[in-house]
Amino acid sequence: MGQRSETVRRANLAAIVRELHLRGPQSRSELVARTGLTRTAIRALIGELVAGDLLVEERGSRDGAPGRPSALVRPRSDEIMVLALEANVDSLAAALVGLGGEVLAHARMPRPREHVTVDEIVADLAGLVKTLPLPPDDRPIGIGVAVAGVVRRSDGMVLTAPNLGWRDVPLATRIAAGLRTNRPVHVGNDADLGAIAELRRGAARGADDLLFINGEVGVGGGIIVDGQPLTGVAGFAGEVGHMPVNPNGRGCHCGSVGCWETEIGERALLRLAGRAEDGGFDEVEAVLAAAAAGDEPALDALTEIGRWLGIGLAGMVNLLNPRVIVLGGLFARAFPFIDRALDRELDRMALRGPRGLVRVAPADLGIDAPLFGAAELALEPFLADPAGWLGPRAQLATAAGA
Repeated sequence: MGQRSETVRRANLAAIVRELHLRGPQSRSELVARTGLTRTAIRALIGELVAGDLLVEERGSRDGAPGRPSALVRPRSDEIMVLALEANVDSLAAALVGLGGEVLAHARMPRPREHVTVDEIVADLAGLVKTLPLPPDDRPIGIGVAVAGVVRRSDGMVLTAPNLGWRDVPLATRIAAGLRTNRPVHVGNDADLGAIAELRRGAARGADDLLFINGEVGVGGGIIVDGQPLTGVAGFAGEVGHMPVNPNGRGCHCGSVGCWETEIGERALLRLAGRAEDGGFDEVEAVLAAAAAGDEPALDALTEIGRWLGIGLAGMVNLLNPRVIVLGGLFARAFPFIDRALDRELDRMALRGPRGLVRVAPADLGIDAPLFGAAELALEPFLADPAGWLGPRAQLATAAGA
């Protein structure tokens, strides 16, 4: 009976912490309504979490209603925090993110194109981390890493990252060594993590069925079905950039021909606009600036990208019936120039039923969606069982409230 009681207690603690992490500060009454727990249980469990420095209760502000304002319970983002990293083809990023999704510090830098080895990129990330105001007591409880590649979540192995030239890279181990840390390192595909971030904190909040398409040099997809990530048998699902769409198309870095990213990725846009395919982020921004100024070649290039994007999305709408399609990276920045061509292809090729239900939107979190998704990945072990972070002071609070 005691073991079952402890299991229930830990599950209830997790329910409260996750609710506050996802929805922000709330009163005890709101937590009762949201979690289904009794007022007595909420009072005791919050007391334990406050004593353990995981939550704090603050005086609420007056909203014009009579009586004393209710105290608000909020996460201690200054105590529970993680380090998030992103290794992309065009840029590297690092952020310190607290419980509740508060971004405490953030830095991004262009990735030197000559730095392609794992050692070079890990060293660059370690240098970027040093620019963040990290607490002196090694407070981050974990590290999350977003990478543009096929990732085995169980051990952080990057099986292939075609646009980085990586194969069978134990990235979690290499990051831990490069940062000289014994904190757990969790690695995920950038688009998968972008989907989680946009679901929890971005353009898809409130939607349980989401398709996130992230585009830069490569193209990846993150799929959420009924509120849960669709990962496949080993976590490899979502490699939509390598979905074959044009059998007469160009060769892809993955070794195949006519992959979707060869029609809609950064290189395709630059080629269509008459620019060097390897021009990188700055050249893409130049194309977008030209389009904003009314330049016809730039507008035509973006229209063609939108057309191929719509063709691929139509098949995925028919297959997955998502509520929201969120476009990240290049596609978010280019959205004002590609949305009409994209919509035309969706109207023409998607089935009427699912087409009528889906909304297409640019990412709210912009280029940082995968980075903030990496933070969510690193926080997940804590969210699943915050009791493991409670110290003796919290145990005394529990005993006093029993």
